[in-house]
Amino acid sequence: MRKRLTKAQYRRKKKRKRLLVFSTLVLLFVTGVCLLGGGINTIINGELFGPKSKPTLKMVEGFYDKLNIEEMLLTPNEYSRPQTALNKVNGVVIHYTANPGTDALANRNYFEGLKDGKTYSNGNYIYTSSNFIIGLNGDIIQCIPLNEVAYASNGRNEDTISIEVCHPDETGKFTDKSYKSLVKLTAWICSEYNLKKDEIIRHYDVTGKICPKYFVENEEEWEQFKDDVFKVIEENAKNK
Repeated sequence: MRKRLTKAQYRRKKKRKRLLVFSTLVLLFVTGVCLLGGGINTIINGELFGPKSKPTLKMVEGFYDKLNIEEMLLTPNEYSRPQTALNKVNGVVIHYTANPGTDALANRNYFEGLKDGKTYSNGNYIYTSSNFIIGLNGDIIQCIPLNEVAYASNGRNEDTISIEVCHPDETGKFTDKSYKSLVKLTAWICSEYNLKKDEIIRHYDVTGKICPKYFVENEEEWEQFKDDVFKVIEENAKNK
């Protein structure tokens, strides 16, 4: 014969059942979020629906909004856009594409093509990308949000924003239009993250790789570039 429950016992049993159903639903929801693209990183960082993007340059008012920016974010993937959170920015790293004559879109599409995991170098998969690419005419494509890691600067991926710049020939020297856009874009990033002059660095300063080539081989031009960046910052401050 089944033992009859008291009212208090019945209420406790019903409560446990409700909690079990609720816990199961929460577990299913979290598992679904992880599988559908946010990954466990987004749960840990309290961002259930993916990282929140910082304002893009198109949304910035004032001197910097004269930049020609097009947001063409890479498809999330492990080879060029892992969606790893960039929790701090301690610098901006300047690169050159090492691909003479190509423009921003071609280099962006190269990064995008890595998502299929079919690109190799010396028998290893290639992992590479950049937050921004500046074209030969000064146009800028944003590939990675400013709160996500790009695979560009080796040991400094975790705390820097990267800028790749196109160049017309083997010297690696940027066009005047590319240079002007690079100066303004770097100035905006330095202003946004309160970076100092010595926190503008080259890929060369991280790994010793000759990148960006022209700025490695012409140290005085590199110093002039950083001076030009901070002239723009000062000019923007005066115009506010």
